[in-house]
Amino acid sequence: MSEQQVFVGAIDQGTTSTRFIIYDRSARPVASHQIEFTQFYPQAGWVEHDPVEIVESVKACIAKAVDKATADGHNVDGGLKALGLTNQRETTVVWSKSTGLPLYNAIVWMDARTTSICRKLEKELAGGRTHFVETCGLPISTYFSAMKLLWLLENVDAVKEAVKKGDALFGTVDTWLIWNMTGGVENGLHVTDVSNASRTMLMNLNTLEWDKPSLDVLGIPPEILPKIVSNSEIIGNIAKGWPITDIPISGCLGDQHAAMVGQACQRGEAKSTYGTGAFILINTGEETIKSNHGLLSTLAYKLGPNAPANYALEGSIAIAGAAVQWLRDSLNIISSASEIETLASKVDSSGGVYFVPAFNGLFAPWWRDDARGVCIGITRFTNKSHIARAVLESMCFQVRDVLESMHKDAGDKGEVKNDRGEFILRVDGGATVNNLLMQIQADLLGSAVVRPADIETTALGAAFAAGLAIGVWTEEEIFSSSGEKMEKATVFHPVIDDELRKKKVDSWCKAVERTFDLADLSL
Repeated sequence: MSEQQVFVGAIDQGTTSTRFIIYDRSARPVASHQIEFTQFYPQAGWVEHDPVEIVESVKACIAKAVDKATADGHNVDGGLKALGLTNQRETTVVWSKSTGLPLYNAIVWMDARTTSICRKLEKELAGGRTHFVETCGLPISTYFSAMKLLWLLENVDAVKEAVKKGDALFGTVDTWLIWNMTGGVENGLHVTDVSNASRTMLMNLNTLEWDKPSLDVLGIPPEILPKIVSNSEIIGNIAKGWPITDIPISGCLGDQHAAMVGQACQRGEAKSTYGTGAFILINTGEETIKSNHGLLSTLAYKLGPNAPANYALEGSIAIAGAAVQWLRDSLNIISSASEIETLASKVDSSGGVYFVPAFNGLFAPWWRDDARGVCIGITRFTNKSHIARAVLESMCFQVRDVLESMHKDAGDKGEVKNDRGEFILRVDGGATVNNLLMQIQADLLGSAVVRPADIETTALGAAFAAGLAIGVWTEEEIFSSSGEKMEKATVFHPVIDDELRKKKVDSWCKAVERTFDLADLSL
C-alpha cells in the first residue's frame, strides 16, 4: 500500500479543547480541526465539563478534519486505517448504562471540592496522605479520580441510585469516549488503558490491575470499573452514527503518556508538556522509583498487551497556560493568548514581581491544597508588561522545581545530557510556540530546552500507539525517529549566569511560601 493511502487519526481531548489530527505514513499531519468547549465553575474551586458536549466536540472535530483532508485531495475514506485517543487525565464521569446519559457533570482533574474527603482519609488511614503510595504511587489528593468518584457516590443521589440498581458505569474521559464510540447503550465497550487507570489511585502499579484492598478501603464497587487494556492494541471498531465507522480504535493513552511516546522518550529522558497545566515526566525504564521529593510514581507507557511496562516519575503543575487564560478572560490584560509574548517582551525582566498561580492549591512538589495565588513585589514602577512576564516566569519556575526534585529521585536515571554537558528537556504543547517562554525556561533551568518541529506531540503519540497496533509503524521506527526530530528541533540555551539564576530562584521560593494556608475554608 502506498504511503499516500495510509492515514492514522488521533483524538486529542484536552481540558479546554478537543482536536482531531490526521497523520500520513510519515507521521506528518495532513489535516486537523480544534474546538473549545464550555468550562463550568459552579463554586470556588469547582471545575466541571458537560460529558455530552465533549462527545459532540469529538464528532465535530472528526467530521471537519476529514472534510479538510478530502478537500486537499487525501483519500481518507479508504486510507484511514486506525484511530488513537489521548485525553485529559483524572477527569471523572459516571453515567447510566441503560440510558447512556451522564448522571452528573464531569468533575475535572483540577477540581478541589474533595479536600474534606482527603483530610478525613488522611486522619483515618495508616500512613495518612501516603497510605496508597506503595500500591499506586500516588498520595491522597484532590487531583485523582478516586476522590472525585467518592464525592459523587456520597453527594449525588442519581449516582447512588444507579450504583444500587447496577446501572452505573465509571470512567475517565477515555472510557466515556470509547464507550460512546463503540456503540454506547447498544454494545459500547467499557474499557480504560493502563496510563489512565494509573491516575485513579485504584490501579496496582505492579500488577496493572485494579487493587482490591484499595477498593475495599474506599468502598468503591468493582463492578462499576472498566476493563484495563494496554496503550497499543485493537480495542474495538467505531460504531454507526459517527463521521467515520468500522475503523479500529487501537491506541489509548492519557495525554502526558502520549506526549512521552510522541517525544520518543526512552529511559533517562524527560519531557514537559505546557497546556492548561504543565506536566513533566522522566522515563525510569522498567522499574518504579519511589519519590522522596514530592513527585508521583506512574506508568509511562505499555505499547502492547505483551510489551513491558515503562514507568516514570511525574511532576504535575495545575496552572500553566491557564494563567495566561486568566490574564485574558478575567483581567482583560490581553485579548488573545498569543499577545502575552509581545507584552512581556516590552520589559527585560519582571521588575521584581513574582506571580504564583496557586488558584486551587499547588501540586508537585509542594502538594499544598491550602495554597492560593499571590502576586508580590509590586511597586509603582510595575506595569502590565511586568505582570505578563511574571506569569510566564511562573510556569518556568514551577517546571524547575519539579525537575530539581526529579533529578534527586532519579539519580543516574535522570542524567541524559547533550554534547555540551547540559541536561536536555524536551518540550511540547501549545504554549511552546512562545519563544520568550522557552528562553526563560532555559535560563531558569540552566539547561538546554529542545522544541520539536511538531509541538503537538500528545496527538502524535496517540497516533503512533494506534498505528503500532496494526502495523503502520514498528516500535523501532517510532523511537529511532527521535534523532531526525532533534535535527529539525529548535534548541534554547541558557544565557543568564548562575548568580542571577540563584537569586531569582530564592525569591521565587519565598513567594511560594507566601501562598500557604491562604485558602478560605468558608467557601
